[in-house]
Formats: sequence, structure tokens, C-alpha cells
Amino acid sequence: MKKSALFSLACAALVSANVATAAVPEITYVEDPAQGYTFNRFKDNWFLTAEGGVNVVLGPTDKVLDFGDRIAPAFGLQVGKWFSPLMGFRGGLTYLGQKGAANNLGAYGLTKDANGYMMHDGYYKTHIAQLGVNFDAMLNITNWWCGYKPNRVYNFIAYVGGATYFGFQHKFGKDGNDGWQTSDFDTSLALRGGFINSFNVSRQVALSLDLRYTAMSLNSEPAEYNRIGNNVSAFLGVTYLFNQRTWNAPIVPVIPVIEDCDPIKARLAECEGRLQDTQRKLDECLRRPAPKAPEAAPCIQPIATTYYSIGSATVSRVDRNVLKSVAATMKADTSVKYNVCGWADNYTGTDAVNSRLRTKRAENVKRILVANGVSADQINVITNSGDRYAGKENVYLDRCVTIEPVK
Repeated sequence: MKKSALFSLACAALVSANVATAAVPEITYVEDPAQGYTFNRFKDNWFLTAEGGVNVVLGPTDKVLDFGDRIAPAFGLQVGKWFSPLMGFRGGLTYLGQKGAANNLGAYGLTKDANGYMMHDGYYKTHIAQLGVNFDAMLNITNWWCGYKPNRVYNFIAYVGGATYFGFQHKFGKDGNDGWQTSDFDTSLALRGGFINSFNVSRQVALSLDLRYTAMSLNSEPAEYNRIGNNVSAFLGVTYLFNQRTWNAPIVPVIPVIEDCDPIKARLAECEGRLQDTQRKLDECLRRPAPKAPEAAPCIQPIATTYYSIGSATVSRVDRNVLKSVAATMKADTSVKYNVCGWADNYTGTDAVNSRLRTKRAENVKRILVANGVSADQINVITNSGDRYAGKENVYLDRCVTIEPVK
């Protein structure tokens, strides 16, 4: 064994003995939010929000109407996922009703005057419906500033996103042909942002107040109406949370502080002294001359082995030729006696059958050797009921007869 290996074993023995007698402080494992939060599976933290409320347009000509006359219904359906306690994403459909006023009948053609179109202080009343597809990125401000708490009731969430709206307007024709049809604004792009005040009423359900601003492109003729439409909305919503709804912090070990280290230092000093003494004894041992190992007695190997198929004691033609050569060797020195040992595998057949096979196989080999001129006095027929080679995979080597010189 190498010197370093022996030294390591000695160190391990001494350290183990000292540690076993010392009071080892218990290490605990806790969640540590300061290390962040683990990402959940993709199917977790999904939510569905249904919302309804009101929308008000803030265009320069819209303001000629009273505030109450500009209030129109709005609603939406959103599907989203939180990727962490801070960041989330949602997308869905939003309907915005828009009631306002325009100073160009050609651009809107919505209301009646003295000739059949409704007017208010020289402006034409408008009624437009915007149906849009929206996508928002969300940030939970409460979890960002105050830390994540799974049982928190109130969360303040900010979001920003974009949308595409398809417009429809309610026209009042003086010929009585009233109804909804495609707006002159047709398709509009929009940027939107807002704040969500969310209140958890259970682990699965939350109520919310969503205050939103939408800036929408308005493209129409004449060119002076190509402008940005401003909308403010307020929605009351109900959110359902699916699957896993909480977040787990990484697990970290907490090692207690050891106040008094003097006992441990004393044990370490004692261990160091023992290690030095062990090293000295080891060096002395390595300097001693190694004793000579006694010579091993020569191993007697079979001079021949014959093999058999399962349940058979018949010597094959090839083995008969082998035994003929073995007989010539045995006759060369008649003073040497030989053991002819019969074997059988112990994994097939009964004990009685295997016993007969061992004896019969050995007797058949003796008979062939005698037939080739070997004296019967040189041959001892024996059997062995053990396994010549252990293991079921070696049964083919166990079905044999060995011929060995007697020690």
C-alpha cells in the first residue's frame, strides 16, 4: 500500500474518533427568497380574466359633449401566464365603445341635423365600436418592492402593450337606413398601458380594478382627421388562477454559529499530535525490510479433461484419441499413480442421477486407458459432487472427467 494511502486512512480514523465525541451542530434547510424563485412548469401559473367597464374618449372635438354623454361600455377577455412572481404576459380580446363628436359629417356621417342628422353645438355626434386583439407585458410592483408573499391579499400590477382594433360605426341616414357598418377608421393600431388593483378572495379567484389608457391611431379623410385618439377606461374584472398558483424559493442550508471554538481547537491540536505520531510510526514501518514470502507449493493441474453433453457418459471420438495420447504418457512412468475424477453439473438432474453420471464417466475413461495399455493399478477412480467452476453459466465445464497425478 502506498505511503499516502496509509496516511489518509490514519487521518480518517483519528478525525472520525474526535468527531464522534464532539457535539455536531444541526444544519437546517429553509427557503431563501433572497436567492430568487424557481421557475414553475410551463403549464402552471396560467390565468383567465373576464372584465367589464366603461370607456371615455378624450379627443378635442369630443369634449364639446358632457362627460356623461361620452361614457360607453367596454369589456374584454384575457388569457395570461406569470413566468415569475414579477413578470407575466397576457393576450385577449377587448371591446371599446366610443361616444363623441365630430365637426365633419363626411368623415363620420353618424347623426341627424335639420336635414336628418343630429347635431350638438355645431358638431355631429359619433358612436363607434372598436373590437381589438391585444397583448400586454405585466410587472407585479408589489412583489418587486415588498417581496413575494403567497398569502398577500392585494397586488398592484403595471402593464404595457399593443393592440389592433377593427372599427364599426353606427350611422343614422336621413333616408331611414340606420345601422352598424364598417368605420371610416376601419383598422387602427394602438398602444396601451395601465394599472391593475388585484384583490385575492381565495387561492383560485381574484377581483380587480383595471385603469387603462389607450392611444389609438385614427386614419381618415380629410387629412386633418389623421390623428391619435385618446381613451381612458375602467374595468372591473374576475380572474381565475389555474394549476400551481404559488412560487417556491430555492432551498439553502442554514449552519448555526459556533460561539465557543476553544474546545474544537483543542481537539484539532490533539488530532494533529496524533497524526504526527502516526506519521513517525508509518515512516519507521516503511524503512523495515519486507519479509520474504514463502514459496507456494506447485499447483498440480489435470493432464487431460474430457467433456460430455447433458445426461451423457459416452466418450467422444476426439476424446478417445486424446486418451490414447494420455495413456502413452502414463505408461512412460508406471510409478506415478493418477486420479480419474468424475464430475457432473449440479443445476440439472437429481442428486441420484448426477451421482451415477459421475461414476459412469470416470469408469468409461479408466476402461479406455486400460484398453490402451495402462495398468489398472495406476488408476484411482473418484468422484466430486461439488462445482468445478461456480456459476450456472459454467455448467458445460462441470460435465467432465479430469485426470490428475496423485500428490
